[in-house]
Amino acid sequence: MGKSKTNKFRRPQFNAEGLSVTAVKEVEEDHDEVCDGVDSPAGELLEKLQSPSADMREFACASISRLVQQSQTIPGFLQRDAVRRLGPLMLDRSLAVRETATGALRNLSACGGHEVCEDMVKQDVMTPLTALLRECCAGFETNDALSLKGQKNTVEDVANEAVNLLWNLCESSSQALSMFNKAGILDVILQCLERHTHNIKLALSAAHCLHTVTEDNAELLCSMNNAVLGTLERVLLSSQADMAHTLLRTLAAGSVWNLKSSLPTARQAQTLNALMATLSQCLELDAGTLIPQLRQAEVARSATASEAGDMEDHQAAAGNMAVEEMDEEEGVGPRTNRKATKIDKDFSDLLPRGKEELREATALLTAQQTSLEIIVNMCCSDDPSDDEWEEASSSDESEMCPDGLSEGNTSLLSPLCLSAEVHGALINHNIPEKVLKKTQFPSSEAMDICRHNPTWKMLMKKMHRVQYRALTCLHNMLSTMDAESLGGAAALQAVAQHLSTLVFSAPEIPKEEEFLEAVTSAMRSLLQIIAYMKIPQCMTPQQLMSLSEAATCCDVVSVRVNALAILGITGSTLAKEKRTAETLQMIGNALLKVATKDANLVVCGEALDALFDVFADGDEAERAAENINLLSALKALQPVFKAKIRKEGKGKYSPEQLCVLDNIKVNLRRFIGYLEAVVKKMTAA
Repeated sequence: MGKSKTNKFRRPQFNAEGLSVTAVKEVEEDHDEVCDGVDSPAGELLEKLQSPSADMREFACASISRLVQQSQTIPGFLQRDAVRRLGPLMLDRSLAVRETATGALRNLSACGGHEVCEDMVKQDVMTPLTALLRECCAGFETNDALSLKGQKNTVEDVANEAVNLLWNLCESSSQALSMFNKAGILDVILQCLERHTHNIKLALSAAHCLHTVTEDNAELLCSMNNAVLGTLERVLLSSQADMAHTLLRTLAAGSVWNLKSSLPTARQAQTLNALMATLSQCLELDAGTLIPQLRQAEVARSATASEAGDMEDHQAAAGNMAVEEMDEEEGVGPRTNRKATKIDKDFSDLLPRGKEELREATALLTAQQTSLEIIVNMCCSDDPSDDEWEEASSSDESEMCPDGLSEGNTSLLSPLCLSAEVHGALINHNIPEKVLKKTQFPSSEAMDICRHNPTWKMLMKKMHRVQYRALTCLHNMLSTMDAESLGGAAALQAVAQHLSTLVFSAPEIPKEEEFLEAVTSAMRSLLQIIAYMKIPQCMTPQQLMSLSEAATCCDVVSVRVNALAILGITGSTLAKEKRTAETLQMIGNALLKVATKDANLVVCGEALDALFDVFADGDEAERAAENINLLSALKALQPVFKAKIRKEGKGKYSPEQLCVLDNIKVNLRRFIGYLEAVVKKMTAA
């Protein structure tokens, strides 16, 4: 109803990657079901945590780590106070026990979801976790010596599990995030990040965590200083060309954007340029070319491997099985507020040694998805209004933030002040052009390679996810950037042709919900601009009707709303042209059908809003309205619509939605009055 809103992405909750522990299979084979008795797997394993033998404690932790990846086992562990029993083992005298205990809690937090994370925080898991992180960082110097000696469990391995557990908790629990802020462990995460030159795995975990904790965290902004920003800038300016470092730089760019209001004035332009250059370089990479090359390199390396490769193949088979099992669970999570919550999983920890090429491919696609999400948020118009921002920024912030970052250094990187600078930087780095390229369907060659290889198969969803994010990014840019900065009328027509090809080139319109949500949002924004600028467009009303028919069958409310808005925009444009009454009748009937039959009031309201736009004025619209008996249909619908708002409104819809629905209810009454006046005029004539 009205102009389409821009989308904003939040960091996805980190999901289980697990620990590859073959010994756990013995436990799983002996206990196929979780029972409530004393001798259940949970009870037995938790008892073993108290064993005087470090090997037995490690075995128990590793077994729990594997079992909790099956969500049905989690209640049995929670009922037996597993968090309080595992917590002290994070500070066990054995590094191996520390690592597996922290890994078990990490998997519990990832597989248990938000409620389990909240419960873990209430059981004070943050206290031993904070102590562990500090001890790890203090032990980094001795860790290097241990690594050289070939010790299996090192301090950095423990730190990696701890950082991932912290990431999960802070993503899911506001209390954990608040404790993170108060505990002052930001410096610990930065120390882990700084070790990227020789431990990229730990650095990536730290970068993911930092990207999460810096998002919408005003309290943390007060901890920002030049050292923090300097660390992030050094990562941005690193030169390693591998995909893992590409992902690392992308995550650092996301953190810098989250912390933009803390940047000193003197460093803003330089940092913004480094940030944009990072995103631009990432999007410039062609996954369609690189993935086949990486797979070819993997095959060549395997072919020349020695007999040790047989053992590697055995490990790979176990890893492949775990990846395949978890990949089946990847998808779209429960919808809240009619918007899909994306569940993105990174299985890189599950991959056995010898899968470096697959790790690189995974890092590439994750980096590109993250880059696009950052740009989506840059172009998000859900910021405070000018007046609200001026009121907020007029307060004295110098009392709140240390190191002089606010006092004497006005934050020009605010949504209000930076808009023109951000848009300029986007254009200077050719970001719109690169985003448009990413909206294409994934390379058929890369998809075929992944489809026929069990381990690489998980990349297919990731390639599609990059396309979906690019379409959402295009939608936000169309909604917030002026037409000239996007290339003018010719460029907009080319975008329309491209979107038309994406949607209408196949015999049937794609039915994937995430694709439909993204592409209809982009088309809606584009058609609004084209209609406003009176630019001819390539999509026919019949094509848009077929899209609407496909979209109105979709369960996602936003897809149905977008399709109706597209019909409204198309119809209102046609109403100004000659000999369009027949097409307007077709559009009107489609909108009336949705307005009377859709179970969701927001969708019904959008259909009515579109009807108001299409039949608001013009001889063709008046003729079409008469032919479909629009007046009598709306009169019959009016009391039903009012009753549904009164009956369902407060329980199912937000105050903002109810306000819009009330406005539509008023507009419906007025529009009926307008149609009655039109009928009288036509009768008199």
